[in-house]
Amino acid sequence: MNFNSILIGSEDPKRLADYYTKLLGEPGFAQDGFFGWQIGSGYLTVGAHSEVHGRNPNPGRLIWNIEETDVKGVFERFQAAGATVVKAPYEFEGAPGSLIATFEDPDGNYFQLTSPMEM
Repeated sequence: MNFNSILIGSEDPKRLADYYTKLLGEPGFAQDGFFGWQIGSGYLTVGAHSEVHGRNPNPGRLIWNIEETDVKGVFERFQAAGATVVKAPYEFEGAPGSLIATFEDPDGNYFQLTSPMEM
């Protein structure tokens, strides 16, 4: 198996697309109200979903991660682009030298930058 993508449903996908465009650049595709960015071998996609309304009431339930060797540098770039910071880079418990930073998108969904970690 291969993990392919994550779809973030929203009642306002254009707002999410504008937010992620500031952080990740122009989407690789934008069609029929869906927007997608390739990150590594997978995709982040945002689009309308009939069962999603308002902000995410449980942002910590599902957190998606972007692996990055320069967490501090990309953190600063995301922050300068207007990312909402939940937690600035910190060392991941039990993994000395690793870093993790948490952000929140306009719908209240969490995502993180993480140092590459051996499984």
